[in-house]
Amino acid sequence: MQTILSRIVPIAFLRPCAYLSPWQMAERETGRIVLFKERGIPVPDLLYVSNGAIMLADAGMTVQQRLRQLRDSDPVAHDDLMVVCAAELGRLHAKGLCHGRPYPRDMFFVGNRFGFMDFEEDPQTVMPLEVAQARDVWLLFLQIATGARLGLQTQNRAYEAWLEHAPAAARAELQRMIRFLGGFLFLARLIGRVHMGSDLQRFIVATSFLMHAFTNYSVD
Repeated sequence: MQTILSRIVPIAFLRPCAYLSPWQMAERETGRIVLFKERGIPVPDLLYVSNGAIMLADAGMTVQQRLRQLRDSDPVAHDDLMVVCAAELGRLHAKGLCHGRPYPRDMFFVGNRFGFMDFEEDPQTVMPLEVAQARDVWLLFLQIATGARLGLQTQNRAYEAWLEHAPAAARAELQRMIRFLGGFLFLARLIGRVHMGSDLQRFIVATSFLMHAFTNYSVD
């Protein structure tokens, strides 16, 4: 579907990554792990790499697992973690990197910081860095938008946390991306009146919030 859309609508952030063989995927993931480590981003230790297979050291509890524990018992702590996810993504972007799929399940605890893992996607191979970083933010906010227990308050805090570290080019590209996606909100809401699936709900809430954010935060 993403490939078809990218051909119909030639927008950079819709471009899918090329299909890779298992050996090529392992090589790419290994290279990205090394690159992230060189730039000071915590990643799991590589234990073994051979013939398309990778073995990583146990990274411990993921952020997603901790979020599940806190969701009902401590909504404030739950949302604080979501804000930290956005801040850590901003720090990653400030180092000239993109993740590709920055979901909480792909983050883990390293002291008072978060590490990143599962570098299966590398959008920077098919789009400019700033576009890939903007795509990262939108994908993270798909998780935050409907997952935040305190709603708009947490969404605002998370956006501010990313903004504090984010490169200006990524901020400007995110605004262009959301303006484009915002053009589909009317249709999405119309479809939602018939059937509001979880993916559609995330799209509507995340895109609507980011459009709202641009009226409150300037882009350099």
